Amino acid sequence: MPSELVDKVLVPDDELVVDNVTVTYKQAGRGVLTAVDDVSLTVGGGEVVGLVGESGCGKSTLAKVICGLVPAAAGQVRFSGMRVGPLGLHRRRTELLRIQLVFQNPYASLNPRRRIGQQIEDARAIHPGQAPSVAELFEQVELPADAASGYPYQFSGGQRQRIAIARAVATGPQLLIGDEPIASLDASLQAKVATLMRRVALEAGASLLFISHDLSVVRLIADRVLVMNAGRVVEQGPTAQVWDDPQQAYTRRLLNAIPLADGLGRLPVLEA
Repeated sequence: MPSELVDKVLVPDDELVVDNVTVTYKQAGRGVLTAVDDVSLTVGGGEVVGLVGESGCGKSTLAKVICGLVPAAAGQVRFSGMRVGPLGLHRRRTELLRIQLVFQNPYASLNPRRRIGQQIEDARAIHPGQAPSVAELFEQVELPADAASGYPYQFSGGQRQRIAIARAVATGPQLLIGDEPIASLDASLQAKVATLMRRVALEAGASLLFISHDLSVVRLIADRVLVMNAGRVVEQGPTAQVWDDPQQAYTRRLLNAIPLADGLGRLPVLEA
């Protein structure tokens, strides 16, 4: 029986299922590091899910497993019923190219030697005729149409991240993953780019898995929130519920660490 049929399971279209995924790394002279520890989650079609936690908790590693950039030591990832394995020498199934990742660093994720319009056209070629035109994509991410003729160095960090979002959407994605996509931006731009990413993803008919350490931004855009600590998901639920009534001490510490713009210069309260 072909592997495509073996790997096919009956799940709702466009649903991401992460099933008991564990990721480990060997450290020279220090044994094995478990970066992701038996994590399970789902992202339904058209849903916006926030994945939050402090730096180093395994969020980005999990995103790379979902995209096939990092192999899982145990567990599996399925998308639209198809198993998502690590990338190899063979070309990935066209259906799995519906998963697109927006990286944290827009300065490194764009090709500095090619015009922006050319890079967007490359992405549109993955599913021809299923994505808006370059001009329409730039309008969606609030960039001028003449940006197509420019090179990445000619744009600010916020503009580059919008270009990266437009490039991901140009593929006709069903699942968009933002791996700390606002971390390198000025505070004044973070909420705007996050809400822009939600709007563009939903307009494209895609789900969004938004990864961040900033609960205050995730609260603005996510339908559900998952809290990750030391490689494990320790709490999850509807965004308002997690925000208003956190059940775990770690989640409460994350909420207490959010700065208050009250001009008093108070330090966050750290719960024991």
